[in-house]
Amino acid sequence: MSNYKKLCSGIFSGLLAASVICGGVGQAATRAEVAAIKVEKPTDFKYWQDNSPTKQKVVQFVENATNPLSKNFIPQADRVAVFDMDGTFYCETAPLYFQEMMFLHRALVEDANYQPDKKMVAFAKKIQPKIMNKTGLTPEENKTLFNYLTKAYAGMTPEEYRAYVRKFMETNEDGLSNLKRGEAFYLPMVEIISYLKNNGFVVYINSACGIDTTRELVRDVIPISFDRIAASDFRYTSTKMGTEKPADHFYDRRQEKIVISGEPIAENGKTMKIFAILNQIGKKPVLAFGNSMGDSGMLEYTLQDNKYPSESFFVLCDDTERELGNKAKADKLKAFAEKRGWNTISMRDEFKTIYGDNVVRTK
Repeated sequence: MSNYKKLCSGIFSGLLAASVICGGVGQAATRAEVAAIKVEKPTDFKYWQDNSPTKQKVVQFVENATNPLSKNFIPQADRVAVFDMDGTFYCETAPLYFQEMMFLHRALVEDANYQPDKKMVAFAKKIQPKIMNKTGLTPEENKTLFNYLTKAYAGMTPEEYRAYVRKFMETNEDGLSNLKRGEAFYLPMVEIISYLKNNGFVVYINSACGIDTTRELVRDVIPISFDRIAASDFRYTSTKMGTEKPADHFYDRRQEKIVISGEPIAENGKTMKIFAILNQIGKKPVLAFGNSMGDSGMLEYTLQDNKYPSESFFVLCDDTERELGNKAKADKLKAFAEKRGWNTISMRDEFKTIYGDNVVRTK
């Protein structure tokens, strides 16, 4: 290990209080406990305040949609719900998105199986304090970081990348106590997903996160099959394809393998989320859940000229004690959501707990 890499690793481990490197014992709801959440009827909800307007509205919507005698009945085949992931039912920025934090780990933490180039390490060192202190990146830095989200894993097979994601999931969230990245699910929102599925709704994830990252985070925890996950697409190549177009290349299973190309992902955000619905689902949702302007496309599309009753819900980052919330941002987004006719969900006022009672904000 070079002195240069030792220095970078030391800086990163110090600023993250060693949690990213060593993992640690989380005291939130475990992945197994999250997976065991089951809500079939209104009295099964445990993690919502009794007077929650969101819970009441969702329950009323479901009761109407499943009652053949109701004027708001929706045939089971058309009960489609879409959920964003980051910030909607999974921790979004601690202090930044899962993939961005994993890039810092990739670039700055010693790995016997990987040696990043000096340019990557220098860039990671430059932006790491800005990310940890939430002082913001320049547009050019954001662009470079976006490109590194795949470039840092170029040459990995899909299986190797998924294993890397699973390993990073064992590290601790920064700024929240007793919480591993793989456990950082909003328990009340997981209840909503369970309730919908147990009442005949088909639930899809429509995320801007990378597709394989999303799959690994929800695997065996959120009961949504991989074919019902839309997300940002990775670019793959073959070890023998070179500059040949994929549509022209004969793939020889004996001579080559599929690997990550390192080209930027095709980001699934805003209007792209509408296209994902059209391409993957093939019918308009009746319920949509999001938390940012990146979800605006599917929230608006769900409400537009829908032949069935429809609702869009918007999770607000307004809890600054149990989550890394931002009240000023939440207030601004709440005003916008209300103008658009989206139902707002207050994490602070409506969630009895977020990750479990032992998880609190530490910075």
